[in-house]
Amino acid sequence: MQKVLITGGTRGIGLEISKLFISSGNYEVFIVARDFSVFPKELKNKTKQIPFNLQEVNKIPQLVQEIGDIDILINNAGVYNSLHYNKYLEDKKDMIIKLNLEAPVALITEFSKEMIKKRKGRIVSMASIAGEIGNSDIWYAATKAGIINITKSFALLLGEKGIVINCVAPSMVEGTTMFEAISRERKQNQLKRVLNHEFVKAKSVAETVFWLATESPNYINGICIDINNGIFMR
Repeated sequence: MQKVLITGGTRGIGLEISKLFISSGNYEVFIVARDFSVFPKELKNKTKQIPFNLQEVNKIPQLVQEIGDIDILINNAGVYNSLHYNKYLEDKKDMIIKLNLEAPVALITEFSKEMIKKRKGRIVSMASIAGEIGNSDIWYAATKAGIINITKSFALLLGEKGIVINCVAPSMVEGTTMFEAISRERKQNQLKRVLNHEFVKAKSVAETVFWLATESPNYINGICIDINNGIFMR
């Protein structure tokens, strides 16, 4: 049975990803999160929960050593502060850079060591449309642009060693805590640009992540898949 590790797999998109891997019955599912109080009780005996604060980047090598070899890494955990660029306090900036960017880099770096030995492994990370078009929360946008870049950079470094690494960039995702933090005006403005005038659902994003992590052709490597229903077409 293959092992998959999902960061932030307790709510929103992460929870939907966790459910897909659990329901397939083919994976041993590890979930890393700070808080499991919101994680559905009926799923707890079907997963291995690992309480860990990913902001503690320096402790990630030890975490990886304790978990051991995995086959699939899903970098889903992230934070959106919804702060204007001139209202950012230093601790908030440090937090978002560590959680959204430094932690995924550290996890890829550490887990890929065993993947390289096996010449096999899949990694999917959560970017955002903000990383492509910008956002008033400039540090969020910058970290998500960074995820797109590290996906391409790691694909160059690891692709010839048998590792497939991609990311997804959704627009506003209904059913997430980030969605709740966005103003009604911004939501309405985006709906006008989406072809079907609907927000993407967390489950749709999760299904794309699951496909990239399990079934997509190896030739899809170093790619960022946009999930925005034509927002760039208007």
